[in-house]
Amino acid sequence: MTNDNNDLATLALRDVAELVEEKLIKLLPKAVDLEQQVIDAMEYALLAGGKRVRPFLVMESSRICGVGESSALRVAAAVECAHTYSLIHDDLPCMDDDDMRRGQPSVHKKFDEATAVLAGDALLTLAFEILADEQTHANPRVRCELITALAKALGANGMVGGQMFDLLAENQDLDKIRITRLQRMKTGALIVFSGESGAILGMAEERRCQALRGYAHDVGLAFQIVDDLLDEEGDSDDLGKTAGKDSKAGKATFVSLAGVDAARTKAFMLTDQAIQHLDIFGDNAENLRNLAKFIINRAN
Repeated sequence: MTNDNNDLATLALRDVAELVEEKLIKLLPKAVDLEQQVIDAMEYALLAGGKRVRPFLVMESSRICGVGESSALRVAAAVECAHTYSLIHDDLPCMDDDDMRRGQPSVHKKFDEATAVLAGDALLTLAFEILADEQTHANPRVRCELITALAKALGANGMVGGQMFDLLAENQDLDKIRITRLQRMKTGALIVFSGESGAILGMAEERRCQALRGYAHDVGLAFQIVDDLLDEEGDSDDLGKTAGKDSKAGKATFVSLAGVDAARTKAFMLTDQAIQHLDIFGDNAENLRNLAKFIINRAN
């Protein structure tokens, strides 16, 4: 990827991040009493930074499907609430036990474990509250479809199931098929929802839905492989979280199974596949192409 394209992707991500953060501040509930602490924890986690890749996917898939920015922004905010909930819970001592997230103390270290659990719970329920509101879309069938798709992405056959799979898979020998399924559930399911949400909002024809779904699926798997490579080779300060934890915990990844070079090759192949899915959208999908290249570039 050229530096120009890399800069374009970085700027586009930054622009979306700013919009989403402004929206999140407006959507956070207001406290009237002792619930202030959990709302403070929600805000602390939400506004800690991050690339905002999932909200970017929502915004771009919505744009190319002709969806207005206000509707797309609400779904992007809902996705970020759901994603942040997963990070808060993932960092808990009973899960991955990480003291750092996005370059600052994890929520359970900044506050306490009970507050962290409740903040995660509140963010997850806020995500569905946002989607259910008629401001997200005038058509209740569209809102129901969004809610159903997000619930499936997050549930026992999606992210939560993937997290269970990940915890139980430590120090087990997994083949490529099972590792792919693990990554598809834990990381990929929410990314796929983010990519297809624009098509749902825009009530797009099925071939466009499938194209966005295929793109997001391949980008999501490439994203996870790159994360595994960075965990193996990266620096904690650069990552904003503890590096090298996967190998120390004996977690099965594409890197542990096939090695660094083969994992990197796989990520490049997935990126190429993802970009091919976008042919149907022509030049209108250039930002999504740049995002795919930006993600793979993190591994170089």
